[in-house]
Amino acid sequence: MYSSFVPPRQVRIGDAAAFVGTTPRAIRHYHEIGLLPEPERGSDGRRRYGYEDMIRLLWIRKTADAGIALDDIRDAFADTASAGADSDHDIAGVLERLEETLVAQEAELRRQRTAVRRMRTEGSRMGLLSDLVTSRLTNLPEGSVRRADLDSLLVTERIFGPLGAALQATRFIALATHSDLREESDRVDAAEEALDDTVAVDDPRVAQVAAERHAFEEVLQAVIEDSDLAQSDDALLDSWDASHPATAHEGDGEGEAGRSSGRGQGSMSAFEATGKMPYDFSPARIRCMELAGEIAAHESPA
Repeated sequence: MYSSFVPPRQVRIGDAAAFVGTTPRAIRHYHEIGLLPEPERGSDGRRRYGYEDMIRLLWIRKTADAGIALDDIRDAFADTASAGADSDHDIAGVLERLEETLVAQEAELRRQRTAVRRMRTEGSRMGLLSDLVTSRLTNLPEGSVRRADLDSLLVTERIFGPLGAALQATRFIALATHSDLREESDRVDAAEEALDDTVAVDDPRVAQVAAERHAFEEVLQAVIEDSDLAQSDDALLDSWDASHPATAHEGDGEGEAGRSSGRGQGSMSAFEATGKMPYDFSPARIRCMELAGEIAAHESPA
């Protein structure tokens, strides 16, 4: 006894999409990009899909599910058609490129997982700094490195790279381990912040705070020199030079430490990067910084 069921010779786009497991919108997109030829239309003006169309749709869906881009699928089908219906050479090439892409994606995922683990271990902010910086801060007492310290290191790393930030970390290590220095640092910082827009650049307080800043920096540097921090900096520089022989301290003295280290954010010189970082300093505070620099230059040995 024969079945009375007679399969349709062609189906409309909704039935084709339902069978393949996609949507009519996706099939229309295949037509737009040349991945699937436009089928003939019925008397009602609607597309009709036959057996060969459905086979191609199934292969498109399977290939796309494997992660291959639609443009690559289109090119592979086009090359296969020109080489012969049974040729899989070009599809194999697409698959090879896909595997290379997946390997790169896996490497990026591993990098991201490592970064997340570091953030969980070191703390969300410290863990986002480079290993070179965080390795110098991890043994400090909990809470001794302030958020403002990490903000400063973040900016320095962006402008001068990991080496510049790692060297700046010496300052925060000294402050974190010498409560008297931290207290004096806070006092001088507050005095500088008080030089707001209401203070004239020739106000006597400007020169006074500049002298206090210079005096504090001299004391801080002496503490660093008298401890093992100076030796740590020397060892850090030697290690960096050994691992970056082609870029460290080259030519204009800028080297790797003078270049931006942002991943995927473009490269710029330290001078360019510094000019793009805003600071809301009053004219009086800027003058204070200039005076402090002039005092240091005047007192430095010729």
